[in-house]
Amino acid sequence: MKVIKKKVVIINYTGTVGKTTIAANVLSPRMDGAPIYAIESINETAENLGLDVEKLRGNKFRELFKRLMLEDQAIIDVGASNVEDFMANLGGFEEAHDEIDYYVVPVTSGTKEQKETATMIGTLAAMGIPAHKIRLVFNRVKSDVDSEFSIIISYHDLAHSFICNRKCAIFETELFDALSVKRLSLTSLMSDDTDYKTLLKDKSADMQDRERWSDMYGLKLLAKGVNRKLDVVFDALFAEEDDQ
Repeated sequence: MKVIKKKVVIINYTGTVGKTTIAANVLSPRMDGAPIYAIESINETAENLGLDVEKLRGNKFRELFKRLMLEDQAIIDVGASNVEDFMANLGGFEEAHDEIDYYVVPVTSGTKEQKETATMIGTLAAMGIPAHKIRLVFNRVKSDVDSEFSIIISYHDLAHSFICNRKCAIFETELFDALSVKRLSLTSLMSDDTDYKTLLKDKSADMQDRERWSDMYGLKLLAKGVNRKLDVVFDALFAEEDDQ
């Protein structure tokens, strides 16, 4: 798995496409030490998953820009409630968008989500951001990227204004919802060295404890496979264009 030190914005006009999940579980564990900035005033941030996050509002762009100039790498998770302010300020500070290495745009398979994603990418491209900096992530894929995401793929074939790598596909899994309920990141789950399997052998333990141990043991097993797949997604996301 490659290691990158870049400044990455995760953004989309539409909500519930997995921006924070990607920030917390795909980018953060593989960008060692990168600070996370949540541009959000309403919705869940990576802080809710136990990560250190600095929260700013979209209209505080000057403060964010100052922080970015002091960092070698950063993850900027732009919430849907603040995306309009963020984009207005990004356009207002001339050439500010050049200081961002990548714009990661997650998309889910709904018609509305794909159309709003196309609008988001069109806005970024109109600001002068080159195609190689705009990277699409297919999220919550059920089985087949091409059939489920035909709208955004057709837009790519027409506009060629972003990188559309089918290997950047996160498949549907119950893991992320379960982690959200438990307010855990994938990294914290996998670093938990509790031997739940051994604990479960104690038949005299309280049933509530045993149910929790069983749940955690199952999640840890599920997490191993999901994490390996996310390694592939991360490498594909930041692959050079010739490799895609």
